[in-house]
Amino acid sequence: MKTIGHFINGTKRVDEGPTQPIYNPSTGEVSKQVVLGDSKTIDEAVIAAKAAFPSWSKTPPAKRARIMFKFKALLEQNADEICQLIGEEHGKIVHDAAGELQRGIENVEYACGAPELLKGEHSRNAGPDIDSWSEFHPLGVVAGITPFNFPAMVPLWMFPMAIVCGNTFILKPSERNPSAAMFIAQLLKEAGLPDGVLNVVNGGKEAVDALLYHPEVEAISFVGSTPIAEYIYTTATAQGKRCQALGGAKNHAIVMPDADLDNVVTSLLGAAFGSSGERCMALSVAVAIGDDIADKMIEALKPAIQELRLGVYSDKENDFGPVITEAHKSKILGHIRSAAEQGANVIIDGSNAAPEGYEKGFFVGPTLIDNVTKDMDSYSAEIFGPVLQIMRVETMEEAIQLINEHEYGNGTCIYTRDGEASRYFVDNIKVGMVGINIPLPVPIASQSFGGWKRSLFGDLFMYGPDGVRFFTRRKTVTQRWPSASLREKKQFSMPT
Repeated sequence: MKTIGHFINGTKRVDEGPTQPIYNPSTGEVSKQVVLGDSKTIDEAVIAAKAAFPSWSKTPPAKRARIMFKFKALLEQNADEICQLIGEEHGKIVHDAAGELQRGIENVEYACGAPELLKGEHSRNAGPDIDSWSEFHPLGVVAGITPFNFPAMVPLWMFPMAIVCGNTFILKPSERNPSAAMFIAQLLKEAGLPDGVLNVVNGGKEAVDALLYHPEVEAISFVGSTPIAEYIYTTATAQGKRCQALGGAKNHAIVMPDADLDNVVTSLLGAAFGSSGERCMALSVAVAIGDDIADKMIEALKPAIQELRLGVYSDKENDFGPVITEAHKSKILGHIRSAAEQGANVIIDGSNAAPEGYEKGFFVGPTLIDNVTKDMDSYSAEIFGPVLQIMRVETMEEAIQLINEHEYGNGTCIYTRDGEASRYFVDNIKVGMVGINIPLPVPIASQSFGGWKRSLFGDLFMYGPDGVRFFTRRKTVTQRWPSASLREKKQFSMPT
């Protein structure tokens, strides 16, 4: 059985130590095992990263960018292998894995603009013969902790930007599906990245805590569930580290009476069930304004859902695949049962929907639940599975209040043809990423990704302009060269 180890100081290695099985979610069988690194492993990665930092931080941004250009080309050349690794360990259908990788590559493209992103700002003659400018300096050794649901994309949100900013990086990917991150790290070395600039340590909580408490790690970037995000943020900041921690979500769509119903149905299918609903941007709740639009939407959704294809990653005709583990499948089924027990109407139940021949796989079929109310457990929780819940309200204001009262504020959208309604929605909704007739409003690489409320801990969003700010420390210089005609005089008041 293949064993996945670590990538430290430019070398892939397999250490002695405890291991954890890696499952193929489609078959339910163990396909590999991963060695779980400990505090000693983290120490070794930090030593390598710290040793590489002085030289790398002084490398001109243009030379760093050239490595990223080569890296982008290698990602594209090896896309099929990366997508296969994602499919084998996550279960994501090959076309979905390709989309994930492309969104990651777009962040590499943005990082290729390092010379422009890092050039700072300059003010000539801010005062008499005084010039002032700002510079963006790297932090040092930084780290990223990434989730299972996007094993390629989320790491690519983090380390390309951190690296082009002059930092060295330690990546702790999900131990459930680490192979894609390991493969990508080797591609970056092939692109010319010096040893020690990027290190990958696999592990569980011990490795995470070692990063949080390590005195040489300056910043932590995290994506995952809200309880862990809160723990990461609280612990890291208590140690004096910079931290951004993206947590959970409960994303709502408001469906107005004037919405294009055909567009609503087709986009809800992908937004709710794509990636088996294992997206922090999954659109898991549709809030219908009035019973009439709710009934029409459900009648259109039922046959469309029944036509969806559930299956293995290698078949491009499939729409989505299994969830990540047997435990996660049981959790999703528990939410479906609780919704029914608490009075909701389970219209389509995907609890027993495994494809023929894959009965041991971790499959949950597309599930549609109507008459969900805000006091139900299934509404409060982030189900993180292929479950779409329908809620019914009378007015748009009631729908906005419902969304604003939820603890999560990651993503949302409104379906409407009314410009006034969409503008009102944008102005009044307390959510970080908003779509107008777009169900998955994931910002492009030149923007930044993040939510409000308990979907984000920290001040800065991820990637884009906020990514530059997170992985750099600003220094502002104010300069004057005295001359015979202009000498500094005694001055005891605030200079103006």
